[in-house]
Amino acid sequence: MLRIFAKTAFWFVAISAGLTLLYRFVPPPVTVTMLVDGNGITKDWQPLSRIDRNMVAAAIAAEDGKFCTHSGFDTTAIEKAFERNAAGGRLRGGSTISQQTAKNVFLWQGDGWTRYLRKGLEVWFTFLIENLWDKRRIMEVYLNVAETGIGTYGVEAGAQRYWGKSASNLTRTEAGRMAAALPSPKTRSVKSPSGFTRRYGNTIAARIGTVRTQGLDSCVYD
Repeated sequence: MLRIFAKTAFWFVAISAGLTLLYRFVPPPVTVTMLVDGNGITKDWQPLSRIDRNMVAAAIAAEDGKFCTHSGFDTTAIEKAFERNAAGGRLRGGSTISQQTAKNVFLWQGDGWTRYLRKGLEVWFTFLIENLWDKRRIMEVYLNVAETGIGTYGVEAGAQRYWGKSASNLTRTEAGRMAAALPSPKTRSVKSPSGFTRRYGNTIAARIGTVRTQGLDSCVYD
């Protein structure tokens, strides 16, 4: 039993590390989320050089203000999320962009008992991408695999769907609205948002300037 466990652990580490290293240079062809999506798959991989800087800043403003300074995990955000969830407030996560990238590329979505297994694996894959990729690559992969609408993956496919144009030319408002919908792309309208999504999108758009002036996206571009 010990030999079987040791061999299984060895091959898991070797295969997962090898796949992560491969994806440092090669776009992930498909993800589990895409495969189980009954709405089909619309995606169009674009290098980060062809994605508007407004979109990068919007993602950081909305999802992970400490993206350039943490090593994969924002302990403060995790603690706050735990406290709020324990108090019975609206459930919220403390995942960083690195964690979301690890989940989107290598793992699966959903709740249930498998959620705890996924969270454990998420820690491992987050550790791998933080050490085998640089921050620019993490952001590039994230913006290409994140679900941006029903059956739509990546900001390029999202920009084409909502505004009929490339993600290389997004206004702050457009980037803010797309970022506002990322946590729930199947239920939050991007093109004609109302209520919370509209207000949140406008808030994100306003924060884009702060991200730039404070250099919160410096690890992506310097």
